[in-house]
Amino acid sequence: MLSHEQIWNAIDALAARYDLSPSGLARKAGLDPTTFNRSKRAGADGRLRWPSTESIAKVLDATGASLDEFMSLITRNERPASRSIPLIGFAQAGNGGFFDDGGFPVGTGWDEVAFPDLGDDRVYALEISGDSMQPLYRDGDIIIVSPTATIRRGDRVVVKTTDGEVMAKELKRRTAKSVELRSLNPDHGDRVLPASDIAWMARVMWASQ
Repeated sequence: MLSHEQIWNAIDALAARYDLSPSGLARKAGLDPTTFNRSKRAGADGRLRWPSTESIAKVLDATGASLDEFMSLITRNERPASRSIPLIGFAQAGNGGFFDDGGFPVGTGWDEVAFPDLGDDRVYALEISGDSMQPLYRDGDIIIVSPTATIRRGDRVVVKTTDGEVMAKELKRRTAKSVELRSLNPDHGDRVLPASDIAWMARVMWASQ
């Protein structure tokens, strides 16, 4: 398991690599500027506080750093700690029996893939098939999905409809009655779906490309 010190040192090192302070890195990622302050790394009772998987994902997206780059900063000369997470082909994901109502993997038929152990035990992997999500995601790419991560406008998401269709889009707008999704491929149109037609929606945290 990765240590508290390793994770925070890697965030500091990533900020320095992009000529930013920890506060500047947080601001660039759209987070509260104090998110990575040293005073936030432990509570008043001395209990250690960890950066969330979501905040790390935002930092990688904002800087353009890869997950491998971040892991190299964490481990330096050590081998990254990893664990196996469920992996399923995107085309299979629309079939019944693979997810519960919250978008969590269940049942059988899952393969596994190694993923850095960052403490989020609810993430899983989907393997892209076809060209409908190019140029962002190509056939064979692996995307890491979290059903528990907060989803905001502009986030990339995987959506499953009540009739079994599974798609990767960008969240354009969400109301109590409908969800507007922007296509990742300019050759495919945007979608507007009634909220009642969506079985679940999960955020894309990383892509292994």
